[in-house]
Amino acid sequence: MDSSSDLFRRLEQLNEIGAALSKERDINRLLESILVAAKTITHADGGTLYRMTEDSRALRFEILRTDSLNIAMGGTTGNPINFPNLPLGNEKGEPNDSMVAAYAAIHDKTVNIADAYTEAGFDFSGTRRFDERTGYRSQSFLTVPMKNHEGEIIGVLQLINALDPADKTVKPFSSADQSLAESLASQAAIALTNRLLITQLEELFESFINLINLAIDEKSPYTGGHCQRVPALTMMLAAAADEATEGPLAEFRMDERDRYELKIAGLLHDCGKVTTPVHVVDKATKLQTLFDRIHLIDTRFEVLKRDAEISALRRQLALRGGGHTRDDEQILQQYHDEVRVLDEDREFLRKANVGGEAMSEADLQRVRDIGSSRKWRNVDAVETEFLTADEVVNLTIRAGTLTLKERDVINHHIVATIKMLEQLPWPRHLTRVPEYAGGHHERMDGKGYPKGLTREQMSWQARMMGIADIFEALTARDRPYKAGMKLSQAMSIMANFKKNGHIDPDLFDVFVRKGVYRHYAEQFLDQGQIDSVDESLLISG
Repeated sequence: MDSSSDLFRRLEQLNEIGAALSKERDINRLLESILVAAKTITHADGGTLYRMTEDSRALRFEILRTDSLNIAMGGTTGNPINFPNLPLGNEKGEPNDSMVAAYAAIHDKTVNIADAYTEAGFDFSGTRRFDERTGYRSQSFLTVPMKNHEGEIIGVLQLINALDPADKTVKPFSSADQSLAESLASQAAIALTNRLLITQLEELFESFINLINLAIDEKSPYTGGHCQRVPALTMMLAAAADEATEGPLAEFRMDERDRYELKIAGLLHDCGKVTTPVHVVDKATKLQTLFDRIHLIDTRFEVLKRDAEISALRRQLALRGGGHTRDDEQILQQYHDEVRVLDEDREFLRKANVGGEAMSEADLQRVRDIGSSRKWRNVDAVETEFLTADEVVNLTIRAGTLTLKERDVINHHIVATIKMLEQLPWPRHLTRVPEYAGGHHERMDGKGYPKGLTREQMSWQARMMGIADIFEALTARDRPYKAGMKLSQAMSIMANFKKNGHIDPDLFDVFVRKGVYRHYAEQFLDQGQIDSVDESLLISG
């Protein structure tokens, strides 16, 4: 007979357990906590927690514990349970009433057995074989179905060998044990169902995020990987910052919810790119729109060469019969000289179109001179300037392939990102996602965009994303306009960014000292990009 004080104490335990279960986010730890809690309040030596399989045709072993045999399997132990599932029916569709756990699930009924060896109606042959193999004596069983709020059986909680608290002898489970176990099973089922629903919603939400990134990827294969690599690098840096025990980040800590919030922000940091025209995102050369217009200019050069050839032939024809051999040779030489200059100008414009190196002022002026000094007849036979105004603007981009207007279009993606994210009804633990995702183009000195925030106005997380975004872009090998940099070159540029107020210096020191950049490189960069980096030069000053 349970004493009143013992029963009261166990009821208090039940309340505490219920509160703890409602807070647990990890499914494995939750399942483990359910079984351990049930064993504790019923003084059971062992137990098993089963979950219904997805097709609702069998019970799957999830957690198994037997204290006296020091057996711990499933859950967070890392020891897998290799036992086969318990079928709820046979091939004929008949219920599997011989297995006590299956019976409890099929009939939604608690089964309390005083001694398995003398109990009729159930097959305990497997239990006997286990006992023979281990020297154990399975005696009292308490098997309780777990039912969710919709009345569906989602699992079974089975406890084995109730122990007398005084002398540790095995005894039957009492009616109080059964009531407490049933109450716990009910609370546990609700907690598990809620956790599964939340997990499903989170998975659905992340699937929508991946859908957005897939849309960006489908628009441009050059940025799809970026949407996955930036959050990965951000989380690496966040983990390193969380481990800091000295310096400005010594007090910085992130719990599981903080990490999830930052992860979501990382995945969504470029969602505004769905609004960016693909011809701007993919602009691999200065003249590229829907196609590379350098080929139109190639055609014009061919037209000028043809015109030069026709002009030379006409002048040579006019000399026929006059014996002007020297004049004839001079015309031919002039023609070859003109073609050579045309070829040189064409090759120069082709090189300028690539945008691989910064152009000098002399080269910029040469583009303008070619555009204005040369004339050609267009398809309407109208003599016009060799390069259009738009072509001159694009070919005189000093560095890169984007005009100022196109850079504004690209930069607008962060404004679009913020607008999109601020429209969502974020739950309390995700309210900072727009700020984190929207701040990765800000600078520590306030010269970034779109808000011109200073370092003091930004969270650590937003600053982390800024570093991750830049480093990924420098080392990415899938851009249309450049090859991925080697580590040493990228880190040298990052160090300059630290000095000129572009990125957070304290976070960059963590990035270097904790080897975050190298861990990232080992996972995402080509082996040829990974070279030696002198870290002393990066963290000095």
